[in-house]
Amino acid sequence: MDRPISVQPSESVHLPSIEAAAAHFHSGDTHLDAMYRQGLLNTQKQARVEKDGTVYLQTGDIPAEWLRDSSAQTRPYLYFADKPDVAKFIKQVIARQGKYIQTDPYANAFRPDFTLHERKFELDSLCYPVDLAWKYWKKTGDKSVFTPEYKRALDTVLDTMKKEQDHPHHADYTFRGMPNGGKGNPVGSTGMIWTAFRPSDDNVKYNFLIPSEMMAVVALGEMAEIERTVYHDQARAGQAQTMRRQVHEGIEKYGIVNDKKYGRIYAFEVDGLGHYNMRDDANVPSLLSAPYLGYVSAHDSVYRNTRRLLLSSDNPDYSVGKFARGIGSVHTPKGYIWPLSLIMQGMTSSSKSERSTVVKELLASDPGDGRLHESFDPNNPKRLTRPDFGWPNALFPELVMIDRGMQRPLPVPSTRDLNFKR
Repeated sequence: MDRPISVQPSESVHLPSIEAAAAHFHSGDTHLDAMYRQGLLNTQKQARVEKDGTVYLQTGDIPAEWLRDSSAQTRPYLYFADKPDVAKFIKQVIARQGKYIQTDPYANAFRPDFTLHERKFELDSLCYPVDLAWKYWKKTGDKSVFTPEYKRALDTVLDTMKKEQDHPHHADYTFRGMPNGGKGNPVGSTGMIWTAFRPSDDNVKYNFLIPSEMMAVVALGEMAEIERTVYHDQARAGQAQTMRRQVHEGIEKYGIVNDKKYGRIYAFEVDGLGHYNMRDDANVPSLLSAPYLGYVSAHDSVYRNTRRLLLSSDNPDYSVGKFARGIGSVHTPKGYIWPLSLIMQGMTSSSKSERSTVVKELLASDPGDGRLHESFDPNNPKRLTRPDFGWPNALFPELVMIDRGMQRPLPVPSTRDLNFKR
């Protein structure tokens, strides 16, 4: 936008239903209780209601809202969406995200006045808000979140994705520092959607980031259902469904490689020209998180092969220390582990023992403030990055709820119509 919007003083958020749920949690482990409660309350702590009635949800110690982070921070509150105060909060988050997308679909982070904080095009930033809105609808049956304004946001998402399916010929997005005058390296025609940055906000090496493509398949399926069932826009529903199939076919054709040790595995990034990058980043979407995203079953053979590689020393981002072992990121110091990757390991595991180990490692990562952080030294958790980071703190209670059988996992769209060639 040309100039900032005038915004009146905002109001802090207090959700009695969330506060009650936090207060009533008792596990018999005082450390776990404290971490759970602080994690569950963290999202409302980062939020405030703005003059326009929408909720601005800050990522933590950086004064901005990320489309990705705010969606993930709100996600655990879906389990309590039958409570009117929580439902209203979630709808207010979704309404603001819809406005952000219409402001600039290439931006990943915004300020309270709707000006841009960062304009790094990350495909997952368009997928996360769609997934949040769809899950809210499926969890509550409340279609009122799908306003005419939100319809315009969905149309913007679809139009942007369509353009980026053929980035070299149809897209005008550039970013300083990227090759080829800011337009990126050459890519092949794959049916997948071009992206410039990873969910870590770091540059991609190859512009088809497979975890983000997986999330796009899920989000496009959700968009197709919303367009068809709620808005009765069969043309847009068909466009979303066609793109979903194209992206899926691109993943299956270009995003799976043969590894001598592990067999058929998902690559992290590809360019459609024969080059690929094999690693995994702690940020979500990640390859490890594929079942959590709803793209593939945790029992799928290619995913199982990939998971074995990711949780081993053959993954350059995997580290082992005295207090934990897990995946880190090039975004943080070498050898540091991200609680987010541990949470994803637990959320995608069918093993009670593995989930319990992950929870113990997360508790061990606490440097003494009762919170999870961006990353930590697995040999000395007091060495950490980002003292205030909402995302992992919000997801920790979800992991605990699932591990203890307190909640069923959130709904994901069916992929039965997709052809997984195994």
